[in-house]
Amino acid sequence: MRVIRDSLLIFRRYLRQTLRSTVTIVFGLLQPLLYMVFFGPLLTRMTEVRGFGGDAWQVLVPGILVQLALFGAGFVGFGLIADLRSGVVERLRVTPVSRTALLLGRVMRDTLVLAVQAAMLLAAGLALGLRAPVGGLLIGLALVVLLSVGVAALSYVLAMMTRSEDAFAPLLSTLTLPLMLLSGMLLPMTMAPGWLDAVSRATPFRYVVDAVRAAFTGDYAGGAVLRGAAVTLVLVAASLALGALRFRRENA
Repeated sequence: MRVIRDSLLIFRRYLRQTLRSTVTIVFGLLQPLLYMVFFGPLLTRMTEVRGFGGDAWQVLVPGILVQLALFGAGFVGFGLIADLRSGVVERLRVTPVSRTALLLGRVMRDTLVLAVQAAMLLAAGLALGLRAPVGGLLIGLALVVLLSVGVAALSYVLAMMTRSEDAFAPLLSTLTLPLMLLSGMLLPMTMAPGWLDAVSRATPFRYVVDAVRAAFTGDYAGGAVLRGAAVTLVLVAASLALGALRFRRENA
């Protein structure tokens, strides 16, 4: 199909660009790694987190992985804004490349970068004391990578809407900070008061975090993994559809 071929062309273009700037990958990994190294030891005395059943690392590492997807994929819109300003997007408009591929190629690059970073974080977590079944690790990694697809697509939509770092940055902060706090990335929301737990259930990231934590404890049949997978797939489908529509309108 033409869309697939064009998406691969865009993917290779931006992947080469990323490989020329490995500093971006390293610094994108640095923040969640610091969270793990500095915050993890504070939780190690909690041999069993109330309302969860797993140990501290089984609580923290899944949250850090989802945080990586939220912030790592959420900030990719800055690159699109730079391309809009420099005329890269304008030049691509006059080519026969599929408009949807302009989105998909970028998202594929972002997803690959985040998958590598997530795998490195998992390796660091295992070195620090995380213990989880191999199947759980693979399921958790797959959910995080899928989540990054949806977040990256939404980031590009917001970048197209704002078209300016001055507008995009505060909007992104306003959205990501509440999502991080309400999802229970650092501690399970089962430890929160009832009203806060109820509010958090309105955020999709809550279900993804719970799903990855359940996978890391080997609880594949408890329902949390299925709910998290369903929410993630719906989010990805809606985000890609919205992103494709925005790119087609922008480049019409």
